[in-house]
Amino acid sequence: MGPTNNILARALLSPVFPVLILLAFLALAAGLRYGMIHQDDHQIRANLANEAVAMVDHLEREFTIHAQAINRMAARLHVEPETTEAAWRADARHYLNDFGVYQAIEWIDREFVIRWLEPVSGNHNVVGYNVAFSDRRRQALETARTTGQYDISGIIDLKQGGKGMVIYAPVGTGADNNGFIAGVFQIETLIQQLLTSRVLQSFQVDIRDNGELSYQLNRLADTSEHFAQTETVDLPTLDWTLTIRPTSTWVGNQRSDWPWLTFTAVLFMGLLTSLTTLLAQLILKRNRALLKTRRELEQEIDQRKEIQQDLARLESTDTLTGLANRRFFMEDLAHTLGIAGRQNRQVALIMLDLDRFQMLNDSLGHQFGDELLVRVAERLNQLSDERILVAYSGGDEFMFCQQQVETIDDVIHLLGHIKHCFETPFEVHGEGHRITATMGVAIYPQSGQDADTLLRNADVALYRAKEQGRNSYQFYTEGMQEREVTRLELDKDLDQALANNEFVLHFQPQVDLETGEIHSVEALIRWQHPRRGLLSPVEFIPLAEESGRITDIGRWVVAAACRQLAAWKGTSCKDLRIAINLSGRELDDEHLVDDIRETLEAEHVPANHLEVELTEEIFIQNIEHNRNQLGRLHELGVNLAIDDFGVGYSSLGYLRDFPVDLLKIDRSFITSVTERHDDSVITRAVINLAHNLGIRVIAEGVETEEQLDFLRQHGCNLIQGYLISRPIPAVELEKALEAGLLNLGTPEST
Repeated sequence: MGPTNNILARALLSPVFPVLILLAFLALAAGLRYGMIHQDDHQIRANLANEAVAMVDHLEREFTIHAQAINRMAARLHVEPETTEAAWRADARHYLNDFGVYQAIEWIDREFVIRWLEPVSGNHNVVGYNVAFSDRRRQALETARTTGQYDISGIIDLKQGGKGMVIYAPVGTGADNNGFIAGVFQIETLIQQLLTSRVLQSFQVDIRDNGELSYQLNRLADTSEHFAQTETVDLPTLDWTLTIRPTSTWVGNQRSDWPWLTFTAVLFMGLLTSLTTLLAQLILKRNRALLKTRRELEQEIDQRKEIQQDLARLESTDTLTGLANRRFFMEDLAHTLGIAGRQNRQVALIMLDLDRFQMLNDSLGHQFGDELLVRVAERLNQLSDERILVAYSGGDEFMFCQQQVETIDDVIHLLGHIKHCFETPFEVHGEGHRITATMGVAIYPQSGQDADTLLRNADVALYRAKEQGRNSYQFYTEGMQEREVTRLELDKDLDQALANNEFVLHFQPQVDLETGEIHSVEALIRWQHPRRGLLSPVEFIPLAEESGRITDIGRWVVAAACRQLAAWKGTSCKDLRIAINLSGRELDDEHLVDDIRETLEAEHVPANHLEVELTEEIFIQNIEHNRNQLGRLHELGVNLAIDDFGVGYSSLGYLRDFPVDLLKIDRSFITSVTERHDDSVITRAVINLAHNLGIRVIAEGVETEEQLDFLRQHGCNLIQGYLISRPIPAVELEKALEAGLLNLGTPEST
């Protein structure tokens, strides 16, 4: 019960507690007010419904009285068909005087033409008017004459002007019919006489005929937006509804003051209760503060001891992975090398780098990256013992120090254990992720006499292992240092290459096997180094990807390709399409599509003259993001090609999910397509698969006539390779095309 009491005490003494009390009373006050207002609203709606029902009942009753009066007048005319016009007019004037609501009373003959009218003043232009002015009105009057029931026109535009309605009472039925007696009402006069002055002052009345607003009486500016009542008017031949909207004044008069009075009273009570609670808390907190100060003084010495222990631990341990940190590792390595020098023993330093960790970290988030590092550290730490120290260097690098190495087999044995740690997928956020590692090894004393030199040479060996394909290891050997210096110099020169405009594009033609013509070329970047001459992409693109410069270089390639397309306008190359290669890091750039769009627009180049090539491996990395990026490129009109198909993951699902236009068979299959049965089967299968999906196929690396014949025979759409031409500058390409030197079977000399 002790911990429970402490929790309860802390809760009661919290400064939030008086606020919670006040909020509780506020919620209670608001709830009571809301309930009372809701009750008021319910009562207002009930009163409004009563008003609407009373209004409709009164309207139906009064209107029926007028209709019956017109019927009686029609019945008298039917009984006394010889009634003179003068007698009829006298009878009509009696009705006009008695009811005071009619604008006119008319006698309409069998042909629906108005013959007699009272009064004539103000209505003289109505005499001779045919009231069956539409098929609908004629049909209604015919029905009334047949059935003997009166007909109501509904709200119409009157011949004498204004809006109104007419009651037609047949004078006899069937063959005995002698026309109609009609009572004409100005709608404004009729409604105002039927409705009381109180209703007209407090309500706006909308009359709808067959669902459409026919007339609006007493349009008011301050009608309430929240209250309205609609009732149906039960009158023969009419489909009327009446909607009344009360004024804000009427609604206000219906409400009571109790909601606000109740809200204010309850809120005031809550405020008093909160203030009382606050005073009690202040007294209790003062007493607790005195006791707390005493306990803190007693605990301060213990806390200082714990802090000193934590500081000592933090100086030697990485907080994320729990492994030894770089500082502690280097100090321990220096101490180990001192002992090894005196005992004439060897020591191995292993640098480990996680392959493609940065890509996973960027695409899946830093939280994922940190969790993956923790999982890797847990497995690697299982290898540590009294002879092996495992440390975390930072980023995606780990370090191993193996003491007392007798032979090189001891190091290889440890490398095997390390590789075994990466065979099982790492579970991060509930999903398994495979990751590999590349390692560089330096052995004391052969590879360095001190800790810094040994570390630098292990790093050189690590980079060399990365160059040779990753997921491997490399021992430091003589000569690596020189190559590393060369690489660093080249990396430094790469910083200035874009600024100095040292990159150029070469173009390799792609031949359409159906026509033998060249409609597209692949753009391949070259570096015109000021000292080393023309460098191929394999010498600097890995450096650009590692340093992150590949995105800027990619933008340059897009811009250069578009400038070339613009320069070819009006020449023999005006219809060529240029294919460029994109890296995974470029595809991760959210601004990629916008940059391509802006470049195309700036150079006034159609989007379908540009083609983007990506490898299989790039396609399946971060599928959702890539699908969005490539979908936007496809909508822009840019063509999409898969490069190096068949040597990557070959997960065919993306062929269905991505807007692929062209599939490029890797040169490793084409080289032996006429010699190895497996390569020929795979090549035929890829061509058939692509064609069944509506995708064109291009083969790269075509160098012999036999390869060309095989590809043509099995329906390959395009080819490129040394059989046609090596990659050449734009000027040479233009000359070769104009001279017709790039025909099939005629290799272009360099």
